Amino acid sequence: MRFAAALAVLAATPGLAAGSAPDRSGPALRVHGRTSLTIRVWPRGKRGATRAFTLRCRPAGGTLPHPGSACERLARIQNPFAPVPTDVVCAQIYGGPQIASVRGVYRARRVQATFNRRSACEIARWDRVAFLFPLGSPQQHRAR
Repeated sequence: MRFAAALAVLAATPGLAAGSAPDRSGPALRVHGRTSLTIRVWPRGKRGATRAFTLRCRPAGGTLPHPGSACERLARIQNPFAPVPTDVVCAQIYGGPQIASVRGVYRARRVQATFNRRSACEIARWDRVAFLFPLGSPQQHRAR
């Protein structure tokens, strides 16, 4: 019964299941500070091959496909690298073996984040920034 109540709370609270703030669509926010990221993606999990990308913003560049678009999308997301809060109830849904890591400087602050698809909250967190993981999203991976 407690589990059902927790699911009802999650369903009634937009954004809570994702464990982070919603994507801000509309015009890009004014971004201050340097962004320089190294992104590693394991499409088949840690035992598989790794792909590495870089992303720089202001000016946009790096090896990530479409860096200008990635910088604009990243600017519209509030706290894109925040972890799932520890006090959030997450449905245990397995979304695949994909893993990604992001390290570097974002808006002049050091960031280090790991992403996976091992619960509903982690899947939602991944999906918010999936454009940073071109080989890691299930849709792109299935197309190969």
